[in-house]
Amino acid sequence: MAISPSSSASSSVLGLDHEAVGALIRRWRDDPGSTYRTWFLWEERTKNFRSIRRGIEQVVREIEADTFGVAYKGSSLETVVGSIAEQRQMFKGADHAFLWKPKLRIPDIYEDRENQLAFARMLETCRCCTTEAQVLGAIRTLTERGIKGLGPAAANLLYFLHPTIAPPFNTAIVNGYNALTGAKVKLGKWDEYLAMREGILALNDAHRNLLSNDLGAVAGLLFDLGSGRYIAPPRGDADTAAARAAWHADLEQVRSDAKAEKARAEAERQDVSHTEVQAWLRDLGRALGFQVWIAANDRNRHHEGRRLADGCLIKLPRELAAGPAGEAISLIDVLWLEPEGKVAAAFEVEHTTSIYSGIVRMLDLALSGDPAAAHGMYLVAPDARDEEVRTQIRRPAFSRVVDLKVRYLPYGELQANREAIMRFGKGLHPIEALARDLS
Repeated sequence: MAISPSSSASSSVLGLDHEAVGALIRRWRDDPGSTYRTWFLWEERTKNFRSIRRGIEQVVREIEADTFGVAYKGSSLETVVGSIAEQRQMFKGADHAFLWKPKLRIPDIYEDRENQLAFARMLETCRCCTTEAQVLGAIRTLTERGIKGLGPAAANLLYFLHPTIAPPFNTAIVNGYNALTGAKVKLGKWDEYLAMREGILALNDAHRNLLSNDLGAVAGLLFDLGSGRYIAPPRGDADTAAARAAWHADLEQVRSDAKAEKARAEAERQDVSHTEVQAWLRDLGRALGFQVWIAANDRNRHHEGRRLADGCLIKLPRELAAGPAGEAISLIDVLWLEPEGKVAAAFEVEHTTSIYSGIVRMLDLALSGDPAAAHGMYLVAPDARDEEVRTQIRRPAFSRVVDLKVRYLPYGELQANREAIMRFGKGLHPIEALARDLS
């Protein structure tokens, strides 16, 4: 597939003032409200990669079996795209492109069986492959089919499969790229996306020491440019001394708009609440005589002056860590283990985000080969999420969860009873009495 119509999308990076771009990136990295701080460095971000991969596998399986259905709502695709859309501001609205628009008959992957299969083949190829050439080949094969309404918004799925190959895609990222480079990338066309991708790779390579191999970082920079949080350095004829001075002055300003500050404060509040509940479960597990494991990416978080991992296991038992799902299991929020290393209980704390990633980690644990691991699995969430959790569990994609007897443990019950349990409880019986059946 030729990409010549948008060749300027990649070549325009060559003419950038990279000293100015470097200054922009440094300022952006230090900004507490930037996507770099609020999303890219967010500990929960990487937890979702495996679960989204598993979700894409489920989508492909259902399409191949012809059980996917003819609507986005209620489908396995809605589940996985919904978990992407909850990745804070970077992916807000990621599901819009997949919503069925009946008057336009788009995206045409619900009513046209052959188009649906072509979409599944692209996802499966990208899920299983390892090279850039294979990913690009799968995209080009899909593009040649010309499926109406299925544009590069699907690249957001590919990003979670290959974060070093496929950058995320949305309106703000495109606007930011055009503002920075002077390109004229258009929305909705795969060839435009591929040309922009070449430019993004060139930009990332030029500033690798400030960005990352993970293309989410450079995409976050472009998102903040396209959203208006930052202004791109002046280019070409507009690059006058006055314009450059105005740009530097803007760069030095403190970004403290009310909306961004509110979003940042809310994100921090959610992280604190999540950490607090993990601390409750840590202390409760130790009081009941269990060894405790804290999720690998949460170990250094602090609660009341202590690291979450203080007094906990420093490594998983070898049988769990060495298994094919060892990495995913290590990211479960809290594990209670018997002295011999068997998992007695697993807890996923879902403060505000989708329960999907937590459920997938529970499934990984249940299928790890330990027959006892399928018992004592709990979704811990605010009391107000009771009906939401039950609604999610009723999705066909989660039918296996009901079989595994995963239960719901409300914050309120945990908070009201934890001190009494710590004093008088024994084993898992008190927790089992507080938890609610989801079947």
